[in-house]
Amino acid sequence: MLHSALLNVMIQAARKAGRALKRDFGEVEKLQVSLKGPANFVTAADRKAEETIYAELNKARPGYGFLGEEGGERPGPDKSHVWVVDPLDGTTNFLHGIPHFAISIALARDGVAVAGVVYNPATDDLFVAERGKGAFLNEQRIRVAARKRLHDCVITCGLPHYGRGDLALGTQETSAMQAEVAGLRRFGAAALDLAWVAAGRFDGYWERNLQPWDIAAGLVLVREAGGFVTDMVGKDATYLNGDIVAGNDTVLRQMVKVLKGAR
Repeated sequence: MLHSALLNVMIQAARKAGRALKRDFGEVEKLQVSLKGPANFVTAADRKAEETIYAELNKARPGYGFLGEEGGERPGPDKSHVWVVDPLDGTTNFLHGIPHFAISIALARDGVAVAGVVYNPATDDLFVAERGKGAFLNEQRIRVAARKRLHDCVITCGLPHYGRGDLALGTQETSAMQAEVAGLRRFGAAALDLAWVAAGRFDGYWERNLQPWDIAAGLVLVREAGGFVTDMVGKDATYLNGDIVAGNDTVLRQMVKVLKGAR
């Protein structure tokens, strides 16, 4: 199908960085016998991927700003546009040889995410969306799942862990949600969690303490697939919200009610 010039630039950047990440992922699997080797190697791979993406995007739109997980903010003369990039979402998965990680690239215009690409090089799954034009997985249109009862739903989430997040609150929320759903999953890559909600693989998703680059591309995907993304009390979210809930309208409202009750 035909994409806009901007989306094509984003896809090209994701695929170019993805080729290198896929090669690096193969090397990581060989380094599992070492305690120090994989972590240092993955950090270098992460930074290399971001620089590849930055170079590709900056070549196409040199005036746009750039916000990346590794390099932080790089302002551009065009203050209306900024690329929001996570070069390796799911770093822990990558480090442990788990093929569930992604490159996430979004374009924000005047503070609103308007286009997104989420690409898993290990599976070659390419999720793309542009405001007002729908969401797609490998050129096929995708929609959020249509289930209405939380009891029938498989929900994904992010869980607090050592050194990060409120463990007590996380335990309360997951316990409350487990009592209401058909299944609860934790896959460890926020961008892919949102992409999978957009594709109807998961019925809903929630997570706290996220960064803009974790959210921006996936937010566009979910909304263009007919879903909704809000904060923890059900108010419309932007990519700057650190705590989010996603799903179709009915499931999302039920999730918010459960999460409110868990506090």
